[in-house]
Amino acid sequence: MNDIYVVGVGMTPFGRLLDRTVYDMVEEAVRLAVTDAGCGVGDIGSAFYSSLTNGQFQGQTAIPGPIAMRRLGIEGIPVFSVENACASGSSAFNLATMALRAGSCDIALAVGAEKMNIPDKAKMFSAFDGGWDVATVAENRAALMAMGQGVVPPLGTMSEKPYSVFMDVYAAFCRQHMQTYGTTQRQIAAVAAKNHQHSVHNPLSQYREPCTIEQVLAAPPIAYPLTLPMCSPISDGAAAVVLCNAAGLKRMKGEAGRAVRVLASVVQTGSTRGIDEPNKIVAHLGAKKAYEQAGVSPSDVDVAEVHDATAMGEILNAESLMLVPFGEGGPAAERGDFTVGGRIPVNPSGGLESKGHPIGATGLGQLHELVTQLRGEAGKRQVAGARIAIQENGGGLYGIEEAVVAITILAKQ
Repeated sequence: MNDIYVVGVGMTPFGRLLDRTVYDMVEEAVRLAVTDAGCGVGDIGSAFYSSLTNGQFQGQTAIPGPIAMRRLGIEGIPVFSVENACASGSSAFNLATMALRAGSCDIALAVGAEKMNIPDKAKMFSAFDGGWDVATVAENRAALMAMGQGVVPPLGTMSEKPYSVFMDVYAAFCRQHMQTYGTTQRQIAAVAAKNHQHSVHNPLSQYREPCTIEQVLAAPPIAYPLTLPMCSPISDGAAAVVLCNAAGLKRMKGEAGRAVRVLASVVQTGSTRGIDEPNKIVAHLGAKKAYEQAGVSPSDVDVAEVHDATAMGEILNAESLMLVPFGEGGPAAERGDFTVGGRIPVNPSGGLESKGHPIGATGLGQLHELVTQLRGEAGKRQVAGARIAIQENGGGLYGIEEAVVAITILAKQ
């Protein structure tokens, strides 16, 4: 990556932040990131702002990035607004690395924010309605739901309360995996229980109460086999990352040894594949590119943050990243392999299920965690000896998988 570094990270707590505005959350995250980096906002040469709902919920239907940055005194530089569904934050990060590689600046900022908790619940859930091709909604739903055919939800395992349509989609992914590989509801619950346990030690998490596998299974149903603790919540929050090249690193006043190297940053859209072609899954193809770009292999990875909008997402993505073979994610989760202290810790932050999922900030929140881990600053959730970290962040749906996936590989200096 031509000696690109993450030198600063900042993040607000994620949660139902009813007394916060988008702009004060952005200000907090950016202030923390530039302070961490040892620079000022005047040093930033390019900025990339990610958000999905600023237009729909706050009415800022155009130029949310320039508006948010000007309020912070970041002006006179290129500022770009980035939207790629749940992969928006990671897409902003990827664009920042491209700007640095192109030589258009020496220091770049990626920042994402959402204010998703609003009084109108129907409008709140409508944020997800545009996450697939809106011209073919019936066809989209039919194709995705067909994946789960053959597994009949037991009586009383489907919620009667409103929830995102994407929970039905994730439930279909679960059922397909259950049929193909023998994955069990208990194994999926093991992921959720583990992530809720991890989040106890993350002061920025939306949820910080531990729960057992039995408690996850006994929780209110959403869409079989998913129960409430297996699903990410609606969240508010912001996260920011300051990146630089070698020249920019010399300008930082922070400790150079805390800089984290960016070994790979890949963004990839999906392509047409069959349900029985896991080797063509977009996250798997993106991961192969990222490993090649980074010059490392899956066995070199010490810690991962993956997109777990539901607990099933962690299983699917751990497999796509080749941290375990296809079909082995469920048993690995049940054995404790993905737990801090296990063979390959996944989502030590608590993941989207517990840490929260403010869409535009999600990917940058994942990177905040991995930088913290590689610096050895994660406290009780620290992965011992972590040197190589991988992030996977997916957005939207097209066909039978994510419309876009971002993969990032970071390394301790």
